[in-house]
Amino acid sequence: MRHTVILCLAGTLALSACGTRNGDAEVQRAMQDLNSIESASLNDVMLTVGDPEEAVKYFNGALAGNPDRIDLQRGLAKSLVRAGRADEGVTTWKLVIAHPDSNLDDRVEMAEAQIRANSWDDAAATLNAIPPTHETFDRYRLEAMIADSKQQWSKADSFYQTAVGLTSTPANTMNNWGYSKLTRGDYPGAERLFTDALRQDSTMFTAKNNLILARGAQRKYDLPVVPMTQIERAQLLYTMALTAIKQNDVTTGKGLLREAIDTHPQHFEEATRALRALEAV
Repeated sequence: MRHTVILCLAGTLALSACGTRNGDAEVQRAMQDLNSIESASLNDVMLTVGDPEEAVKYFNGALAGNPDRIDLQRGLAKSLVRAGRADEGVTTWKLVIAHPDSNLDDRVEMAEAQIRANSWDDAAATLNAIPPTHETFDRYRLEAMIADSKQQWSKADSFYQTAVGLTSTPANTMNNWGYSKLTRGDYPGAERLFTDALRQDSTMFTAKNNLILARGAQRKYDLPVVPMTQIERAQLLYTMALTAIKQNDVTTGKGLLREAIDTHPQHFEEATRALRALEAV
């Protein structure tokens, strides 16, 4: 009987030990999963709201202990580009591309970094090496920019049109397309695109200012009907005044400068200085 009790106790202890070991392993796995989730979340934060230079330091530090992790390499490459260090970003993107887990989107990102580094031919070569079946918004947006740089207007228009159809937030792309039309001298086409961009995002001041440039180039010296704050109204009147003056419509320009000064809720130094200079002539 005593031997039976001992054997039972031994069996119980063995099962208990196995349970402890299994429990420890599960805890370790759970901790690893939690650390991975926390790391991924921190990576996302650093890429979106973090200061670019701080993000560069973070990813460099993380890579020191995990040099082969492609997510950290990507994070560093994106952060370098955001920090205005595009040349270094290109170098890091090349490391990402060489990683066995890289994908075609990485090549698109590298092409954007090359454009920011003013390496337009390299960017074109990078995009040309991507299969045409990889149809993404970013790919066509960059293709449009490269076509613009080569003054291949028909191709640029085609790429912009495709890019706009591949995103739910096309305002920035419409604004860029409009600016392309503006530089070509197609002022009515530019005006339409800036107006379309503002329908998508009525807060985009760049599109508002570009719209004034397009209208001013056609000698349309009245403000368009778009939402604007009082300060924006003053600034847009100032842009319109300068456009008029550039086209030798000096009297109109002076009137617009006075209106801009009167409209601005604070002292409008730039407009005041411009008006004084004109009245001194």
